[in-house]
Amino acid sequence: MSVGRYLNRQLEVWRPTTVPDGAGGQETTLVLQGTVRAKVDQPSPTERLVAAQAGSRHTHDIWLSPRADVQRGDQLRGTDGLGQAQAFRIGSVVQPSRPVYSKAFAEIIEKEGA
Repeated sequence: MSVGRYLNRQLEVWRPTTVPDGAGGQETTLVLQGTVRAKVDQPSPTERLVAAQAGSRHTHDIWLSPRADVQRGDQLRGTDGLGQAQAFRIGSVVQPSRPVYSKAFAEIIEKEGA
């Protein structure tokens, strides 16, 4: 079984990276790592409840190829079906015991005033 046929979006992977700030210190910036194919879904009410009880926000499930290089702390950016820009912060990534897909638990990043 392959999850590939369900992955209907291209999302950019942005990873926090520490770089010199030019004054002897460091700053963290997001660096584009590449793109991945994905499917973005709403989590079930039970998944949201479990996340809330654990103290995290879980607004979306993002399905990926099992070889997709997506990690906790990454941001995934792209557009929705209406062409509106979206960005997601990854809280965790899991795979089943037989790696046929990866599932990222994400929180949508909303713009100020949205």
